[in-house]
Amino acid sequence: MRRSEFARAVEAEFGPRGDSLVSDLALSAVGYRTAEEALRDGVDAREVWLALCVETDVPSGRRHGVGRLERRR
Repeated sequence: MRRSEFARAVEAEFGPRGDSLVSDLALSAVGYRTAEEALRDGVDAREVWLALCVETDVPSGRRHGVGRLERRR
């Protein structure tokens, strides 16, 4: 997952509150850092996305493939 895909996934799942979740919510799976801090520290965007999903109880069916753009034909 690229950071741009992470950003699209956050927007799609959380809407307007996504920015505050990324900057304020401490995620246990990435050492109790915020998503913003973890990404800045070089943690893979996919790992951060999954940590955010776990922490916010996103159903597993909505965790995979979110944020990806369809391939152009």
